[in-house]
Parts: sequence; structure tokens; C-alpha cells
Amino acid sequence: MKQINIHEAKTDFSELIRMLESGREEKIIIARYGKPVAELKKYDDAVCSKRIGAAKGRRLAPDDINKYDDEVAALFGVES
Repeated sequence: MKQINIHEAKTDFSELIRMLESGREEKIIIARYGKPVAELKKYDDAVCSKRIGAAKGRRLAPDDINKYDDEVAALFGVES
């Protein structure tokens, strides 16, 4: 882990990115007046779990859920 000041980060931004990409640094702390204010690290593009269908089977919809579709569509001026 390396700590640098904001001016150095602006000046050497491309080099900092190369350091992260190559693995020379895991993360870089950017400081203002010696106080850490931000963290620069390599983007982790790990695949997230799918959320679609996460609640499948947990809630049941009534059989007549679409009972009022025509009335609601009429309120919005849409023909069904």
C-alpha cells in the first residue's frame, strides 16, 4: 500500500494505474495534507450472482391479479 498526495496523484495518474494493473501495488491511498481522503484500487470485475428470480416461490400472487387491467389501462388512456 502506497500513500501519495493529491498533486502527485494528478501528475502521475497513468503510472499509478500501471502499478495497480501490474500488481506492484494493491491499493494507493491519496492524501490531502497527509490525511488520507481516497483509495485507488484495481477494479474487481468478479461476476455477481443473479438477482432475477431470487424471491421465486416466496410470494404468491392471487389468481385474479390481472382482474382490473382493462380499467387501469382506461384510466391512462391506453387501449388493451
